[in-house]
Order: sequence, then C-alpha cells, then structure tokens
Amino acid sequence: MKLLRTVSRRGLLVACLALTGGLVFTGCRSADVPVFSSEVPGSTGTSGADSDVFAIGNIVTVTFSGVTELLPPHEETIKEDSTITLPLIGAVKAAGKSAGELQKEIRDRYVPKYYNSNLTVTVKSQLRVYYVGGQVRNPGRQEYIGTTTVTKAIQSAGDFTDFANKKKVKLMRANGKSSTVNCVKALEHPELDLPVFPGDKIVVPRRW
Repeated sequence: MKLLRTVSRRGLLVACLALTGGLVFTGCRSADVPVFSSEVPGSTGTSGADSDVFAIGNIVTVTFSGVTELLPPHEETIKEDSTITLPLIGAVKAAGKSAGELQKEIRDRYVPKYYNSNLTVTVKSQLRVYYVGGQVRNPGRQEYIGTTTVTKAIQSAGDFTDFANKKKVKLMRANGKSSTVNCVKALEHPELDLPVFPGDKIVVPRRW
C-alpha cells in the first residue's frame, strides 16, 4: 500500500513539473514571436502622406513642365465651393483631394485634349495658417492643423485680454467676406461658433 502511494506521489510530481516546464517554454516562445502589422510605412492610408488633403482656404500652386508651350504657373486660394479655376479647363474641385489626386485630375483634363502625354503637372500648397489679432494675448499667425472655430482660434492665441470686446469679434475670410461673432453666445451655442479656414483673419476689438 505504501509502495502504491509513493508511486502515485512521484507520478503527480512528474506531471506537475512537466506542466510547469511546458508553460514556461510556451511563455518564452510567445514573447519571441514577432508581431506583424498589415500597414506598410508610406503606403496610402490614414497615416500615409496621401491622407493630407487640401481644404477650403489653402493656397495651391500648380506648375507645368514637359511640353514646349507651357502654361504659366497658377496660384490660387481654394474657394468656398471647393474649387480652383485653371486656364482652358475651368473649375477643378481641389478641397478633399491629396496633391497626387489633384495632379492627376488636372493632367487628365489637359491631356490629350490640349497637350500631349509629356505634360507634367505639379501641385504644391503653402503652409496653412490663419491670423488672430487685436485684443488677444498672443496675436499673430497661427498654424492651421485641422478643423477649428473662432473661439478655439482665439484660445490658441492665448485667449482674450481683459479689454476685449467678446461680443463683436470680426471674422474676415480670405475671399473678402466678413462676419461678426458674439463669442459669449457662441460658447453657449456651438452652432454660432463659425468655422475658421486657412487664410482667414480674426480681429478682436477693444471694449470701450
């Protein structure tokens, strides 16, 4: 009877040691297994270069090369209808497109109707900025890094000074249009907080 108990205990001990060793080996092996990502750096996607698309207010420069009779370089601010207007081909939708997509769109409109296949189109955009001036703590140029509004733009410029007239903030569009924003009400009612686009100017007047 003692012999059977001894054998059983030895068997149980061996089994536990084997199980423990298997778990340790498996854990070490799992730690060494590389994890592969389906995303390739530089590929088109949300983190790729092509994800940076043009927006209303961007200043776009289009240049041409590869043919004898070249069109002059064309520089234009993307209008509120999302387009730029080019010689011969007219309006081209630019907002929402990457540089590569816009280049292809423009080239396809020129070739072969106006130019041969040697035509090369290059599209570039200047640094996207807007301006905040008047009664803010840090007036000047602000980089446009994404969708923003009048109140957020003022906050990015250090917020209002103690002398600011928050109810009569002037928003001047790149196309010459202007609006007045009551920032006190806009903070309570977000629908009154107008969007800001590259090239816009915000002026906060002094309270008298």
